[in-house]
Order: sequence, then structure tokens, then C-alpha cells
Amino acid sequence: MADLITLDDITAAADAIAGHVLRTPTVASPGLAALLGVPVSLKLELLQRTGSFKPRGAFRKLLGLSSAERAAGVVAVSGGNHALAVADAAGSLGVGATVVMPSSVPGWVVARCRDAGAEVRLTEDVTAAFALLDELVAGGMTLLHPFDDPVVVAAQGTVGLEFAADAPEVTDVLVSVGGGALLSGVATAFAGARVWGVETEGADAMSRALAGGAPVPITPTSIVTTLSAPHVTPLTLEHVRARVEDVLVVSDADAVRGTLTLAERAKVWAEPAAGCLVPAASQVLDRVGADARLGLVVCGGNSTIADVAAWTGRFAATPFPPRVPAPA
Repeated sequence: MADLITLDDITAAADAIAGHVLRTPTVASPGLAALLGVPVSLKLELLQRTGSFKPRGAFRKLLGLSSAERAAGVVAVSGGNHALAVADAAGSLGVGATVVMPSSVPGWVVARCRDAGAEVRLTEDVTAAFALLDELVAGGMTLLHPFDDPVVVAAQGTVGLEFAADAPEVTDVLVSVGGGALLSGVATAFAGARVWGVETEGADAMSRALAGGAPVPITPTSIVTTLSAPHVTPLTLEHVRARVEDVLVVSDADAVRGTLTLAERAKVWAEPAAGCLVPAASQVLDRVGADARLGLVVCGGNSTIADVAAWTGRFAATPFPPRVPAPA
């Protein structure tokens, strides 16, 4: 059994990273409220530095390293957002960094990591990326894991700490799931509400772990590369078992439709890793009823216009229409 982080851990993380990351805004969304039929609040973590919540964990981990760990240089594996955060944070703090990514990541992500001073190592796929990570750590580099670290989980939980303070009326919080650090941290911080995880088909490592009773390896196939962890870990699985209402799975097509809906209804440019929350919100409302007050953690906005245009064409995607409540 993995030890669970506490609210004190998250508060300590918030103190440690203050001044290094932004306190992102929480806003009401009249457009999504009209669409879904209930009040909706958005935590705009896509406005964080590097365009996602990931710098919170990166800075917290880097700030706690010993001089020997810093001198060895840090290494991270990522589908994009963690790499951007580690490169940015390490560059800001003067620490050497290597980021390992599958070759499918967009070229602009690679360029931005290199511009921040990081060495980039590309692999055939995300499974090979994690294998190379293990080799580099065995060779002496300092691991900065995207989710299998209680220090990182607590730091990602600062998103929930801020959200709960700004929107205490929320009854149901929806959080995207890759490896599960953000979901685990938010569920710990937002103890007064039901917290729901959301995955996409082909990036559903947490759902499969819950069904199987333990982490299981998967081969990610989703277009949503920022959620495409090849497995979860006992640390994040135990947090989800203990503190999360359920984990919902939506299609890639619906995640893209959610991205278009966030743009049209909420005026927010989000990536599909956040767009998946919109179709999941209807599923939550079908289960909890019309008295809910929803909170959506808009985790990132690192999609280009070309990305969204390509996905829209591939899936013939359109924004979601107003929700029709399920029959009582």
C-alpha cells in the first residue's frame, strides 16, 4: 500500500513554489452553464507558465534536490507538457536537464525544450521513452518523474487547493488523467466535493488499473498524447481508489468536440486533454442529478491551430449541443 499525501503536504508545496508559478484564475463560465444546465466553474491552469499545470511539480521537485542531485542533471519522460515544464523550470534554476519524448510529439515542443536549454532525446514510442529514462537514471541522472513521486503529487495538488478556495460551492470536480498525479493531488485538496477522473480511449491506464486491481501496462493509442501514460503506479492508483468517485472514459472524437465546445462556449483555447472533460460532465450529471455545481480543471492549452484543425477534419467534429438531461 502506498502512503497517501495529506493536505499539509499540499500546503507545504504551495509555500515552496510560491513565486515560481502562477496562481491561475478560477472563473464562472456562463456559456458552459447554459450548455450543461448547471453552474460551471473553470480552473484555468492552461494559463500557467508553459501552458499547463506541470511546472508546479517540476519546480517543487527541483527546489528540493540536493547539490549532488542537481549536479548530476535531471531527466524526465513526457508526451509534451511535462517536458516543457521540466525544461523551463530547470533552465530557470540553472539545472541541467534531459527530456525523453516519443518522436510523435509536435516539433514545436521539441524546439521549445531545446530553447529552454534542455537536451532532447526522441524515441520510437512512449514505452521506449520510459525504457530510455530507466537507462539514464541507472547511469546516474536524477529522476524527475511525471507522476510516481509524492512530492510531485502534492505539488500538483496545489491546483485543487487554489480551486477549492476560489470555488467552495462546487460539488463535483472533473480532472483529466494521464499518470494520475493531478487527479490524486486535486482529490486530496478538494475533500469537500466529489472528484471524478477523465481519460480518453487508448489512454485509459487508470481505468484498466482500477478494473484489474493493480497497475497494468498499456500501449497508448489515443491522439491525446499528453494523457498517454503507458501505466499508472501504486502511488496514484491508491489515491484514486481512496479519494476519487470514479474514472470516466470518453472517445478521442468527443475529446476534440470538447475542445471545440470550450472554445465556442467558454472562450478558452484548450487541448483535448482538457476537452475530454466536457462530454464527461454530462455523464457526471446523469449520475448525480441537476443540483450539481461543476468544477472543471482546464489542465492545458498546448494545441496549435493546425492540430485542432487536423483533428476536427479527422473526426468531422462539431461542438456539443445543449445537454438533454437523462430520463429520471
